[in-house]
Amino acid sequence: MEEFVSDVSKQTFPSSDKMVGEYITGSLYEFIRSEHPNFTKNSLLSINELNNFRQRYISSCLMKDSEQLSKLQKSFSKSVHKLQSLTKTVEETDFSDLTFGQRVADKVATFGGSWTFIISFSVFIAIWIVINAWVLATKPFDPYPFILLNLMLSCLAALQAPVIMMSQNRQEEKDRERAKKDFLINLKSELEIRLLHEKVDHLIMHQQQDLLEIQKIQVEMMDSIIQKIEKINKTSNP
Repeated sequence: MEEFVSDVSKQTFPSSDKMVGEYITGSLYEFIRSEHPNFTKNSLLSINELNNFRQRYISSCLMKDSEQLSKLQKSFSKSVHKLQSLTKTVEETDFSDLTFGQRVADKVATFGGSWTFIISFSVFIAIWIVINAWVLATKPFDPYPFILLNLMLSCLAALQAPVIMMSQNRQEEKDRERAKKDFLINLKSELEIRLLHEKVDHLIMHQQQDLLEIQKIQVEMMDSIIQKIEKINKTSNP
């Protein structure tokens, strides 16, 4: 029986199992050369060795795709974390540099627009009217039509209106600041989504190439198995 020496393992194999490097093309040839730099188109190896390289190449392609998916998942998680951090920054906008007048205006506007203020002031007016109309009916300090009370209410309204306007201006500044941050969030999310789309498209293209290469190698393996079966049948049925 004729034999040959494999240039890969330096072992002896039957000539029927001989394969020449020139019949190996594409990424599989580069994969073999990555492990055996001296392997050329004229080098020899056995079918079993070639099948072993094919299986390892397929495993390496699958592992590479898995690593790329893992990197893409990490990139997506990082992008989501960045957006959450930016959103948190918007929610935690610092207004600690407010002046005393601005703080007072905010508190007055908050209290003046609450049911606590409405109920308490209504009770105060009712008590004022009762005291001057019945309790001190003979000598009221503010007789009907309650001119002093009207003066107090007018002064309160005259002072409260500009204070509330100051608070509204502060609220407009807050709204403008939040609008800027919302714009940054939308812009950031758009850029991150575009980047993720590009990564996904790039990954899909590579996966398609790897799948085509794997299918090609699988077809070659099937052909070699069929050829081997045919040789066995010819030897068993001369």
